[in-house]
Amino acid sequence: MQDASKVANASPEWSALLEAVFATGKRLGVRSSDALRPVDVVEVSVVASIRLPSGRLMVDTPWPEGRPGRELAERIPPGTYDVEASWVEAPYEFMGESFNGRECAAVRLLVRNEPVSVWEMALGVDDDIEQLVSGDEIGFETDTAMGAFADACGWQALTEPFRQFWERHEQLPGVAIDRETEKVRSGEFEMVTHHASQADLLTFPAEEGVTAVWIGRTAAGEVATVAVAPYLSWLA
Repeated sequence: MQDASKVANASPEWSALLEAVFATGKRLGVRSSDALRPVDVVEVSVVASIRLPSGRLMVDTPWPEGRPGRELAERIPPGTYDVEASWVEAPYEFMGESFNGRECAAVRLLVRNEPVSVWEMALGVDDDIEQLVSGDEIGFETDTAMGAFADACGWQALTEPFRQFWERHEQLPGVAIDRETEKVRSGEFEMVTHHASQADLLTFPAEEGVTAVWIGRTAAGEVATVAVAPYLSWLA
């Protein structure tokens, strides 16, 4: 039988990066594609607050991909939580022009205002720890480069605008169609509110393929934060 902590716990290097990516002014390293491009955290701020009335958290792509959404096995107290994002810059030049290389590097749901003692990959309700191998990434899979935090009980209704957009796009190819979502931070994030369930969904940038989901626990073992940091995989 495997020791779950050895499979799911972050390495010391990853733990340090998950802390540093939410600290303004920290240098994370350099881009794996260009060792001359240092990556610095330039902004960390709250982008929105979302309601999770059931305490059951979904972290998955909101787009229809032929499977149920990924609900985390971990439960959190029902309530309203801030979602904080981190932006980095990795300046570069291209064809004589300078660019700041600014990108959203990570997001986290702030559950408790307490320091994180240990980071671990978040298991889904359908994950079997005995089937996992050390080094595997545990998270959600998508080919749309978009993830979301949302309440599990309202997931179907909260993701409806994305299904409708997908269907209309297939029916009317080439026609510009608006999504019925609220644009946050000039459209970098999108929010959906479902009044009947008093729940919200907030999108965030993700990786194509598997995007790992991390739980940060306090010294007492309580959930302090749930984080997604796709940019870190691009570091050398």
